[in-house]
Amino acid sequence: MPDKTDPNIEKTLITTKLGKLNQYLKFLRELQKSTMEEFIGDFKISGAAERYLQVAIECIIDIGNEIISSLQLKRPERYRDIPYILSEAKIIPKTFAETIDSMIGFRNLLVHDYSSINLNLVYEFLQTKLSDFEDFMKHVAKWLEKT
Repeated sequence: MPDKTDPNIEKTLITTKLGKLNQYLKFLRELQKSTMEEFIGDFKISGAAERYLQVAIECIIDIGNEIISSLQLKRPERYRDIPYILSEAKIIPKTFAETIDSMIGFRNLLVHDYSSINLNLVYEFLQTKLSDFEDFMKHVAKWLEKT
């Protein structure tokens, strides 16, 4: 692992992206207060949730890519490789890598299957998965403290 003065680690960029992720998470927490009926019945709510879930997951991808690049780790062939590379580098636990992989898969649904996305699935993700974003931020912040 690089020492604390390693110029290749873009701490400012990673910290900025963590801040953005935190902003998105706060907005998603507000949307999380919606009932399922409100969520499905109001396109503004469900559409906002879809978009902010997408960009929040993309923040995770961007942060992961930046860490991988900074540490000159194996390049991911696809987005879903990122959490496993971070796990191999001991930045996130292996079991959590599987969680992030699943989140990236969900992002792919939002991006590529937007016309047929099941709003019940989006609502369930919104209600049950936001703590995973917080856990990711904690793991990265802990790693940043060590570098």
